[in-house]
Amino acid sequence: MQRRPFIAAATATAATLATPAVFAQAGKLTPLKFTLDFRINGQTAPFFLAQAKGYYRDEGLDVTIDTGAGSVASITRIASGVYQLGLGDISSLVEFNAQNPGTPVVQAVYQYYNRAPFVIIGRKDRGVTGDFRSLTGKKVAAAAVESTRRAWPMVARKQGMRGDAFQWQTTDFSARDNVMVRGDVDAATYFHDSAVSLFARMKADELSVLKYSDAGVNLYGNAVLASSNLIAQNPKVVAAFLRATNRAIVETFANPAPSIAAMRQREPILDEKVELERWGLTAQYVGAADTRGHGLGDIRKLTLEQQVDEVADTFGLKTRPSADALFNSSMLPARSERTLPAPKA
Repeated sequence: MQRRPFIAAATATAATLATPAVFAQAGKLTPLKFTLDFRINGQTAPFFLAQAKGYYRDEGLDVTIDTGAGSVASITRIASGVYQLGLGDISSLVEFNAQNPGTPVVQAVYQYYNRAPFVIIGRKDRGVTGDFRSLTGKKVAAAAVESTRRAWPMVARKQGMRGDAFQWQTTDFSARDNVMVRGDVDAATYFHDSAVSLFARMKADELSVLKYSDAGVNLYGNAVLASSNLIAQNPKVVAAFLRATNRAIVETFANPAPSIAAMRQREPILDEKVELERWGLTAQYVGAADTRGHGLGDIRKLTLEQQVDEVADTFGLKTRPSADALFNSSMLPARSERTLPAPKA
């Protein structure tokens, strides 16, 4: 949900720049460039499983996976035509489409995080309990521009709290764990699955994890995004990418170890145990309760419409993109392929 002043300027000519970059050719692999939203780690391990096991090649694709620099960067990379596909936040896409009205140049095609993993984690010894109201009067660390911080007003409204109920302590991402451990702040914002580094340094019973979803803020998180030109001119390529990716996601739910191993082929410095723990948290949000009804990758239209309203009200957007303009479900794999086994009793 990052919002930066350059977003409009960077996309002013998106419609003219986003020329189709891939075309299926008989007997040849179709090249695709896919941008992550951030660094390589266990959160996106299934994409590397699909690459390592040849699932993309089986679908006739030659997929390049690059690291990212945030959701806004993912969207603008795709809008400019430099990348055809990527991973980016739905709320950021709402803002992008509102600031660039007309026929969308980027659409979501597979909902990866069925719920955004936004949390505030507080120290119990500072009086932060399982209630958001316990943050009143506290110091909360967060980067200057990041999704969890920006979504806080939505939680405040749901909880009947003031938007300025606590004091923000602007802190670089790399220093967030340190200020928590030292006690310079009482709490900090995180993607839940990014907090494994903090959990390695502080005991679980020392911390309170306040989930935005528990506050009734039901936001979709990062989704697979695609160029609208690619969707229009070569939807079979998008469908092929989603089949291969979905296959790897389902396999990762069944056994995450091969995915983590595939991911570590790209980033061997990462610790296998830590990344398995990270995926365990990611899985809670990728395979959230809604997916039991409609399968992985899909959405509930009403929930997305409510998210559009939340984002528009919070950030004062002049226009409200339609759910149909934001999310295109026509290329999803069959629902039977996107169904996870029922949890064991």
